[in-house]
Amino acid sequence: ETTEQAELRQPEEVALPAAAAEIVPAAVALEGKPPRPIEDPSGEAMTPFFRALAAVERKAPGSIARISYFGDSIVASDFVTATLRRKLQKRFGDAGHGFMLMANAWPGYFHNDVVRYATKGWQVSRVVGPYAKDGLYGLGGVSFRSEYPGVFSRFATAETGTFGRAVSRFAVDYLRHPEGGRMEIKIDGETREVIDTRADETASAIATYDVPDGPHALEVWARGPGVRAFGVWMERDTPGVVLDAIGIQGARIRFLDKSDDAHFAEQLRARSPSLTVFQYGMNESEDGELFPLDQVESTMKAVLDQVRAALPGSSCLLVGPMDRADKKGEVYRSRPVIPKLAAIQRRVAEQVGCGYFDTFGAMGGSGSMGIWARRGLGGADLAHPSGAGAEVIGRWLYLALMEA
Repeated sequence: ETTEQAELRQPEEVALPAAAAEIVPAAVALEGKPPRPIEDPSGEAMTPFFRALAAVERKAPGSIARISYFGDSIVASDFVTATLRRKLQKRFGDAGHGFMLMANAWPGYFHNDVVRYATKGWQVSRVVGPYAKDGLYGLGGVSFRSEYPGVFSRFATAETGTFGRAVSRFAVDYLRHPEGGRMEIKIDGETREVIDTRADETASAIATYDVPDGPHALEVWARGPGVRAFGVWMERDTPGVVLDAIGIQGARIRFLDKSDDAHFAEQLRARSPSLTVFQYGMNESEDGELFPLDQVESTMKAVLDQVRAALPGSSCLLVGPMDRADKKGEVYRSRPVIPKLAAIQRRVAEQVGCGYFDTFGAMGGSGSMGIWARRGLGGADLAHPSGAGAEVIGRWLYLALMEA
C-alpha cells in the first residue's frame, strides 16, 4: 500500500529527449507561448480563478487559489498534475499539497511531493466498481472501510525536494454512520483525538487539525471495523496555490455520476475550489463508439451541470483528450474516435461555461501519438504520455493559464 515507489516519481525538472524539441519547441522554455490557448467563448469561464490568483499575488491573508483536478489514470499518476502544481506554486506560492485518497485504490495511484503510506485492511468501494450501495464515495470517487482494528494511513510532508516541505493544516474527510467504528488521529506520533464515527444518521464529516507551519505527519488509525473514510488534505496558512490530483483509474467522466448527487455536491462545496479541471477521454476512446457518442455528450454535460450548480462561483476547465494510436508492424494509426471526442468536449465546455484546452490539437492532431512515441514523449501503450510527455502537457497547461 505504500506509494514510495521511486519509479513512480516525477522529477522536479524533467530533461526532455533531444528529439522532442523538434516537435514541441513551445514546451522547451517556460517563457514561450502554448501551442493552443484556453478557448473561452464566454470570456468569463476563468474569471473566478484569476481573481483568486490575484488575491494570492497580493498576499491577502488566508488567500488560496485551490484547484480540484479530476481525471483518469493520467491524473492518478500525478505526472501532468505534479508539473502544473509545481509551476504554479513556484510562481504564486506553495499553499499545500491538497487532497489525497485514504490509501491506494489502484496500483498506479501516486502523489508527488508528499509522503504517504497505508496498511492493508482498508476495504475499497469505487465509482468504477466494486460499488458502495449508498453511493457515498467522497471527493475522490473512493470509499475506504476498515475491516479490523489496527488499520492505518499516514500522510506527511516531503523530506526532499523543493515542494511540499511544510503543512499547517490537516483535514480528514470521513463518514458518520450507524455501523461506524472508533478512529484515532495522531499527529507527529501523539494522539490528537479519538472520534466515534457511529451515528444514528449517515452524514459526511470533516475533522480539521491546525499545526505550526512546518514538517509534520498525520496518521488515521481505525480502532475497530466499520470506520469509513475518504481521504485527507494538507494545506498551509500562507497565500499560494493548492492542486488536488483526483485521478480514477479506468474512469470515464460519466462515472462521477455514480456518486449520490447531494453527497458529491456537499464534498465539492466543502473543498471550495477556485477552479475545477476535468481531463477525460482516454477510456472513452477505449469504448470507441460502443457507448453511443450522443450519450457520451449528454452524460458529460449532466456531470458538469451538477458541478457548476454545486460551485456557481468557481471556474471550470476541460482538458481535451490526447491522441491515441494503435501500431501494426511499424505503422501507427490514430483512433478515429479521438477527434470526435475532442469536438464533443469543446461543444460541452461552451454549453456549460467552461474553458477548453485542445490537447489533441496541441500534440499535432491525428497521427501525433505515433510521433510522440518515437520521440520519447508517448507511452508504450500509445495512450498515456511518458514522464517527459507529461512534463510537456503540464507546461502547456501552465502557459495557457498564464496567457488566458
